[in-house]
Amino acid sequence: MNNLIELSNINKSFDTFKKVRVLKKISYNFKKGKIYALMGPSGSGKSTLLNLLSLIDRPTSGSIYIEKKQVNFNNSKKNDIIRANKIGIIYQQDNLLTDFTALENVYLAGLAAGNNKQLSENKAKNLLKRVGLTNRLDHYPSQLSGGEKQRVSIARAVINDPQIILADEPTGSLDLNTAKELFKLLKSQLNSDRLIIFATHNRFFANKADCLLEMVNGNIKTING
Repeated sequence: MNNLIELSNINKSFDTFKKVRVLKKISYNFKKGKIYALMGPSGSGKSTLLNLLSLIDRPTSGSIYIEKKQVNFNNSKKNDIIRANKIGIIYQQDNLLTDFTALENVYLAGLAAGNNKQLSENKAKNLLKRVGLTNRLDHYPSQLSGGEKQRVSIARAVINDPQIILADEPTGSLDLNTAKELFKLLKSQLNSDRLIIFATHNRFFANKADCLLEMVNGNIKTING
């Protein structure tokens, strides 16, 4: 079995004016070496599920296993370490640190995982070169285009060689041609020991995934793969 993430009876509810169940008894296995597209209308639970997978949020009930080890959501310090070393996250709105350059945004993620500064900086330079931003190392986010900022986000997400890459609408705020370039770049990060899960409203990109999943009534429905 090459399951990297296993979900077992995952439920997630939010208490606002009344209790709202967003995710309902989700059991699903995500395998290494595959890219998964997660579709569904706004409010269907895509971002909620990605937040659970990234260990940023915790399920109301149910269990998540990473490499057969159950995640203990009461141990936030350990989960921070898991996230820093095993999980790369790409957001729709890049979430770059505005007071730091492209280079600093990337190598700071390396430092967060406990890596040496010089090693992290050299690796960040190489990654930014690979995503075509050699001439933008010292530029701040406000000086970058939307596509360039997302390239920085991809470099930041992979600097610690994560086994899991999670992307929430990574091309949603880009024009089509830039989005196609970014998606190609994202897909090129896949390898036999890594999985990628991205949420999207765009069926063009969803159809390019190995597995197309749809959020329906709080659960995952496999469309293909």
